[in-house]
Amino acid sequence: MTRSTTPSQTVGPFLSIGMTWEHGPFVVPDATPGSFWIRGRLFDGAGDPVPDGVIETWQADPAGGFAHAAPPLGSVEQGFRGFGRSLTSPDGAYGILTVKPGRVHDGHDGWQAPHLDVSVFARGLLHRVVTRIYFGDELQANAQDPVLRALPDDRARATLIAQPDLAGGYTLDISLQGDHETVFFAV
Repeated sequence: MTRSTTPSQTVGPFLSIGMTWEHGPFVVPDATPGSFWIRGRLFDGAGDPVPDGVIETWQADPAGGFAHAAPPLGSVEQGFRGFGRSLTSPDGAYGILTVKPGRVHDGHDGWQAPHLDVSVFARGLLHRVVTRIYFGDELQANAQDPVLRALPDDRARATLIAQPDLAGGYTLDISLQGDHETVFFAV
């Protein structure tokens, strides 16, 4: 078998063997009760789709546990992986099959709203950029979330909030720069 390389970019070239992950975009197995797709598109600063990006997500399970071997973080959900990776299509589209995560403690006196942690890899980036995906139908939890509350305005918050779609999932586009730039975090 011959392994090819991906196109040479700032964060590449990658050997194709390094980009694959056994479960790809499936945080949970297909047909898991309560599962849904989060879909969107990745855009560059000019508003053009990024056809060679990578979106990775990491999240808690519905009970707020993580796919981790050590209690109390360990996930109790059967088949829950906690991680998904989607390569963007020629039109910049990505998709992650998942379940809604539970709330997790904020490390102080409160709770974070259900969210996915997201890493974005794309041409022109020397390092990944990190953001989050929250859920538009979690109004009360979002209003209490310390990360969302720390953002300067509603426009910034809106770049992190996926909206329900007609297929029973959620949609959120990610913009690397420009007028619609997504909020990214220094981690």
